[in-house]
Amino acid sequence: MNFETQTIDNVLVITPLIRRLDASVSVKFKEDIQAMIAQGTNNILLDFSRVDFIDSSCLGALVSLLKTLNGKGELAICSLNNNIHGMFKLTRMDRIFTIGANQPDTLQQMHSVAP
Repeated sequence: MNFETQTIDNVLVITPLIRRLDASVSVKFKEDIQAMIAQGTNNILLDFSRVDFIDSSCLGALVSLLKTLNGKGELAICSLNNNIHGMFKLTRMDRIFTIGANQPDTLQQMHSVAP
C-alpha cells in the first residue's frame, strides 16, 4: 500500500496515499503497519488528511494495530474529515485512540501522555 512516511520526534507519521480505506485494502494496510511495528516502530501517528472514507474493516485493522503495540507504544490519528470523525464517535473509538486535528497538535498530545 502507498504511504508517505516521516519520523518526527521519535514518532513515525504515516500518511496513506489512498482515498478509501475499506475491505479491499484494510488487510494490506494492517500488514504493512504491523511490519513497521515488528521492526521496532512503537509510536505511530496516522495522518488521514488524504483519506475520504473508512469502513468497519479499517476500524478493525486499527484496533488490531493497537493490540499489536501491546502497550509498548501509541497509535494516534489526525486530520479526520467530519464523516470519519463521526464514525469514530459513533463507535466510541474516539475513547480508545488519541485523535487530533492536525499533525502538530496530535504530536504534542502524544508527547504529553508519553511514559
